[in-house]
Amino acid sequence: MKVPARSFWLLLRAKLSLRVAFWVFLSIVLIEVIIFIPSYARREQELIEQVQAVSTAKVAAVFQLVGDDQSAEQVARQFAALTYYSDIVGYAVYTTDGRLVGSLGEQPRMVPQDLTSQEMGLRVDQSGQRLDVAWARTWMRKNYVVVLRHDISPVQAELKSFGLRIAGLVVIISLFVTVTTMAVLGKLVILPILRLRDDLHMAGMCLDGEVDRNSFYSFSLGRRDELGDVMGEFRQMYDRVRSAIAIRAASENALRAEKAKSEELLLNILPKPIAERLKQQEAIADGYAEVTVLFADIVGFTELSGRISPQEVVELLNDVFSMFDHLSQHYGLEKIKTIGDAYMVAAGLPNFRPDHAQAIADMALAMQAQTQQFYHQSTKIDIRIGINTGPVVAGVIGRQKFSYDLWGDTVNVAARMESTGMPGKIQVTQTTYAKLKTEYEFEERGLVTIKGKGEMLTYWLIGRRFT
Repeated sequence: MKVPARSFWLLLRAKLSLRVAFWVFLSIVLIEVIIFIPSYARREQELIEQVQAVSTAKVAAVFQLVGDDQSAEQVARQFAALTYYSDIVGYAVYTTDGRLVGSLGEQPRMVPQDLTSQEMGLRVDQSGQRLDVAWARTWMRKNYVVVLRHDISPVQAELKSFGLRIAGLVVIISLFVTVTTMAVLGKLVILPILRLRDDLHMAGMCLDGEVDRNSFYSFSLGRRDELGDVMGEFRQMYDRVRSAIAIRAASENALRAEKAKSEELLLNILPKPIAERLKQQEAIADGYAEVTVLFADIVGFTELSGRISPQEVVELLNDVFSMFDHLSQHYGLEKIKTIGDAYMVAAGLPNFRPDHAQAIADMALAMQAQTQQFYHQSTKIDIRIGINTGPVVAGVIGRQKFSYDLWGDTVNVAARMESTGMPGKIQVTQTTYAKLKTEYEFEERGLVTIKGKGEMLTYWLIGRRFT
């Protein structure tokens, strides 16, 4: 089965294919070894039997020359001619009673007693280089026992050569079977598994992006087997995960959008530092040594609201207060709240700024200027503004519909500055005047009776002082 070069190298580097190749090769080798051992034994037996047959023929030829009238010593000398053969290195002749009557060369290790009732005996010594062959007297109907000693080192060399040939054949067969098996398994199993692994890796990297399903190997291959079932499960899993991620992403986007809206609403109610502290479930109660507070109120609003519809009342307040909100944001001030037709703003909290009085004065002048140009159904709108500077306590109270609020005498006096003021005027306390007199123009109003405070010297803020 043809395997492309790139796939072949991929197959060689794969741990799974190396393990499979190792065990296939080892299994084939073991099977061949099991077959080889009996073959080796049969070959050894065949070679020894050949030596035995040749030896028997030689002994038979000698016995044909032995006469019945010859003595035992003469018979022994007849076998001396056999030593001229290179494979016979010695012999011994015994009488039937076991007496040695003659020998030459290496002494055989077998003796007549080793034959027992057999007509012929074989024995290979421990070195494997010598073979003793013995014939009993009954074999040739002679009263002698003959033992020949053979050099069988050529037999061992032939066995070694035979073993090497078999071993080489085993290796070749094992390699051929292993390579063939790996080619088949690689094409049908291992390479698809490796490609499936790559698909899993790529799927993990691209689940968040737009990727064509057909770019996956597992998506483009149709198989009707167990591996095909695995790939089918992968396709279903990928589609389910992609769908779940898309749903989750949509939910997270919606959640982020809702969170942004909630954050925006919260920041419309509370200053950002206060909102962050409140999210940490921290109790909000802070004292500020010096801030400037402004109150503004629409003059004659009660009478005006009786002449127009409720919807127009709301539209009027929305237009006026939206204008004030824009100015508050422009000057970096902190809107505190609206109470009916009254508007409250402060500077110097929650983050301190040294120009808090100047920032409030600039906003008051801007409010005054823009309100003078504001008309509702040909009716001119006018406001009273009161400003005071001093210490306050700020915090958030309650758990529902909470708001950031200020308390203290400074707040009360600022409210009194607005309520005792005059339409189109900005009334400030002596404390605020002292902080602004070098930069702004003022007109002294004189003593004004303030509820809970008695008479207080107040001033009208006219505008900035230009040099």
